[in-house]
Amino acid sequence: MARFSDFPIHATTQAALAAQGIETPTPIQEAALPHLFAGRDIVGQARTGSGKTLAFGLPLIEKIDPQERAVQALVLTPTRELATQVGGVLADLGKGRRIQPLLIFGGVGFTNQEMALRRGGAPIVVGTPGRILDLLKRGSL
Repeated sequence: MARFSDFPIHATTQAALAAQGIETPTPIQEAALPHLFAGRDIVGQARTGSGKTLAFGLPLIEKIDPQERAVQALVLTPTRELATQVGGVLADLGKGRRIQPLLIFGGVGFTNQEMALRRGGAPIVVGTPGRILDLLKRGSL
């Protein structure tokens, strides 16, 4: 069985995993991570709670340049609840490298989201398609 230390992961990300008590990859993570770290696209299917978000999130966090303030990754989710969950996982993984995702979804005002994007954005935007499209049309994203 693989361990997270077998993958090209920054020490701060390793520490974030350890702080959460995550030591070994789940089956979906073990199957997906080699392909994702190699830059390949994959489609993965597994039960809720099996670690899919972490499987896709780890390589994403590792490819982000924390010094670059522009948007480097966009994660689309079908609901704001899922956007919040994915954003939380990415925030936990990126904390040690000061990578903070920006959540973009409807049901809240445009102003704060638009201002955050105009101030230099965030390296990762996690959002729902409708609000993302609205901000693209407004030229904010």
